[in-house]
Amino acid sequence: MADGWDTFDVAWRSGLRPELQMSVSSWADAHRFLPSASAEPGPWSTDRVPYMREIMDCLSTGSPFERVVFQKGAQLGGTEAGLNWIGYIIHQAPGVALLVMPSIDVVRRNTRTRIDPLIQSSPVLAERVVAPRSRDPGNTATSKRFIGGELVMTGANAASALRSTPARYLFLDEVDGYPSDVEGEGDPVSLAVKRTATFAGKRKIFMVSTPTIRDFSRIEAAYLESDQRRYQVPCPHCGAMQTIEWARIKWPSGEPLKAYLECAHCGDPIGEHHKAAMLRAGEWIATGQGDGRTAGFLLSSLYSPFETWGEIAVEFLASRRDVSRLKTWTNTALAETWDDGQTRLEPESLAARAENWGDALPDGIAVITAGVDVQDDRLEVELVGWGAGEESWSLDYIVIPGSPADAATWETLDGILGRRYTPPRNAPALSVRACCIDSGGHYTPTVLEFCAARSARRVWAIKGASGAGRPAWPRRPSRAKKGGQPLFVIGVDGIKDVFYSRLAIDTAGEGYVHFPTGREGEWLSQLTAERLHARWHKGRQIREWRKRAQDRNEALDCRVYAMAALEGLKSLGLRLNDEARLLLDAPLRGPSDPITSESPTAQQKRSVITSRWMSGH
Repeated sequence: MADGWDTFDVAWRSGLRPELQMSVSSWADAHRFLPSASAEPGPWSTDRVPYMREIMDCLSTGSPFERVVFQKGAQLGGTEAGLNWIGYIIHQAPGVALLVMPSIDVVRRNTRTRIDPLIQSSPVLAERVVAPRSRDPGNTATSKRFIGGELVMTGANAASALRSTPARYLFLDEVDGYPSDVEGEGDPVSLAVKRTATFAGKRKIFMVSTPTIRDFSRIEAAYLESDQRRYQVPCPHCGAMQTIEWARIKWPSGEPLKAYLECAHCGDPIGEHHKAAMLRAGEWIATGQGDGRTAGFLLSSLYSPFETWGEIAVEFLASRRDVSRLKTWTNTALAETWDDGQTRLEPESLAARAENWGDALPDGIAVITAGVDVQDDRLEVELVGWGAGEESWSLDYIVIPGSPADAATWETLDGILGRRYTPPRNAPALSVRACCIDSGGHYTPTVLEFCAARSARRVWAIKGASGAGRPAWPRRPSRAKKGGQPLFVIGVDGIKDVFYSRLAIDTAGEGYVHFPTGREGEWLSQLTAERLHARWHKGRQIREWRKRAQDRNEALDCRVYAMAALEGLKSLGLRLNDEARLLLDAPLRGPSDPITSESPTAQQKRSVITSRWMSGH
């Protein structure tokens, strides 16, 4: 672009011309070039992502829709479609456009990696946007001035920009990542939409996001207000139109990379090699009425030409036993919200799973850990055995009556932690490899002293801390004062996420939770006492585990602490799967082989839970 404000003024006025009735997809096919750093550099082709054509064209100035909602999975080309719209605005329908992203940091990164390459790689855009200069405010990380308009980019956490920029075009990207309240001025989406009010009838609002949690997802709420379009594709065998659903993705046992789609009508398998032709022949079908002004689109990654069904199946298998990973997979692969109610388990449904493994230690246990909860008048202890894939067995649950201020109470615990267990295979006896003891109550100095004296046996004092993102086990312990006893702060919410997802597994194997008969009733009620709740705090969604005031949860706490002990061992180099494999390679113990420890049956008989705390009296 030539220098000088006079020249720019002439160019600006030349942009104030009647809008051409060109669609966004047609513009992209004619003028968009993907930069060399892209996965597929060169001229843009909507035929590569045919499902994006209707979405983009609803953003064209000739479309009757004011709002376009796209609830999407990953690897679909959605971001590139939004960039095509921005290019279309600059070249074909100039005006003020506002791009809102979750934070200003994301905006700056997006400008560097996407907006600038968009402009530089497409000549019709480069000649219309103010050239970047150190002293010219028309081309910065947050603003791009072009002939007839301007692109303003801001974070959803910046109230001033949201309330001060009237705009005809509004691009709300990843709306589920926005805070609920921005600087005390309210919902950032509402603030941004108000900036378009003066352009009612001519405005365009594009909402795009991967969904998050049900009842908290902005994109899902907006989609439900729309005409709720789904993309239907034909079966290559019978021709019947249908959506691609995860429930009909199948694969041969043990071979997820060979995943295929089962036709909803004829039942024939549809291979991945048919996907491209199916997408080209697909069409969007509205399933709702909507308000007449909002076009809504929902598309999962199962439609992606950039990711195979087999790859998505592999991702599912890798995440299905870890609730946090499964949640992410559900959001990003299926484009579905996560229902936290999915993790709710009732004690009655679990009771039928109780097992009677008799006198012997269950086969497969390679490591034993313990978790201890400290109450004012008792200690409660769970001993947990661990096998390959962190399959677990609750070996014992003991209530030790007595004040933690009494030495006898701790002597009893010490004896329990010193037990030795004979495996059913010809291998060395097992002992408690590590133990975590809660220090957060009224007896912190006593707990610290007990643990410090047994640090060589990996008896650790811990304190639970809530909050998303806290590691299950810290890199190093904290100390109350220099030279003081070590205290390990553990992330209890993440551990509970993992535990409850594992408790929902209903087939023995990796992650499965075994427990013996005799634990039904109060123990299971305590184990399942907490529910996941969501609340908003300072504009951010907080998810936390809570119990009702009248419920007890000591059994859950003990399991969390035993799991933390395993995490502590892993931080020290434990390779559980290797140890479990070595154990299972050993022959079963013969009747003449010596028994080097007391029978687990005797131990369990002495520790049957009969106290008033576990019987509900």
